[in-house]
Amino acid sequence: MLSEFEFLIIGFQNVTWQMVFMWVIGGLLIWLAVKKDFEPALLLPMGFGAILVNLPLSGVVGDHGSLTWLFEKGINVYEVFPLVLFIGIGAMIDFGPLLSNPRMLLFGGAAQFGIFLTVVLAVLLGFDMNDAMSAGIIGAADGPTSIMVSQKLGSSYQGAIAVAAYSYMALVPVIQPLCIRLVTTKKERMIRMPYNPAKVSKTTRILFPIIVTIIAGFIAPDSVALVGFLMFGNLIRESGCLDSLSQTAQGPLANLITIFLGITISYQMRAEVFVTWGTLVVMALGLFAFIFDTIGGVLFAKLLNIFLPKDKKINPMVGGAGISAFPMSARVIQKMALKEDNQNHLLMHAVGANVAGQIGSVVAGGIILSLAPQFLGM
Repeated sequence: MLSEFEFLIIGFQNVTWQMVFMWVIGGLLIWLAVKKDFEPALLLPMGFGAILVNLPLSGVVGDHGSLTWLFEKGINVYEVFPLVLFIGIGAMIDFGPLLSNPRMLLFGGAAQFGIFLTVVLAVLLGFDMNDAMSAGIIGAADGPTSIMVSQKLGSSYQGAIAVAAYSYMALVPVIQPLCIRLVTTKKERMIRMPYNPAKVSKTTRILFPIIVTIIAGFIAPDSVALVGFLMFGNLIRESGCLDSLSQTAQGPLANLITIFLGITISYQMRAEVFVTWGTLVVMALGLFAFIFDTIGGVLFAKLLNIFLPKDKKINPMVGGAGISAFPMSARVIQKMALKEDNQNHLLMHAVGANVAGQIGSVVAGGIILSLAPQFLGM
């Protein structure tokens, strides 16, 4: 009699504590998405997916599992989801503040310092180079770039890297103020920067994404897919003749791909892959990279100020906006500036640095991928 109903309890017999732990992690991600509004479009599907793939004998994983198929086709083999999402992100970005103040582009590069510092630290801690590079790219504060780079390098921590990248993006309003105050004085945070934007012609706006793609192709060929799809989305926006496509890319397309990306990456959150000490260390390394990306941008601004005349000084906080978390970082800088001086408006300067960070993060990802063959024999 018992054998006839054994199928009812076979699932319970296959439950492990690691699975239960991942259910808790999944529930935590859903709670952060719903209650705290932390990147809900990503964390909610990732949280539900974490529960889904960790059910005993789950039918969504395995040779014929639906999430296995989505992961293989959408991320692992063709990288469709991250790249198509970049089209939507590109369509959302207005590079006008950067084009009217090109020196902000410097901060998009300086604020990637933490990535490469973390790679060195991870290697010293004993991680393989592919995992070290993948942990470092978390500092880009760019979820799609982190996912794509870790996948291309074959990191065994792809799930942890995706969770860390999007979680730290959501925590920008908490992490960045602490980092910036640590390395700046009140006097520096009160530096005012008049905003006198130069007029940016439509021709310049159209040529910019094309030129950036070409330059990136020469500097870091492996970044062409990342930069190219981002800039293609921006070209759709700036062309002026594809408004309906631009709105679709910014809204329905980006939202749909985000849902698929979130639940698909949860395939790498299976208990046997995710529940390791290495996962905790990788997430800690990602936080280290994120912190030192912010600090790197701030310190670079302070370095420039040594050589700039008094009336041309840069508020160092603007350098911290050179990460890819757009537009959260720019808003954080504006809020901090107003807290120090209620007449100090840095938003447009910070937006310029922030959109430069979008470019800087994908180029940094391309550089990582270009360097990988030299260290991994790929």
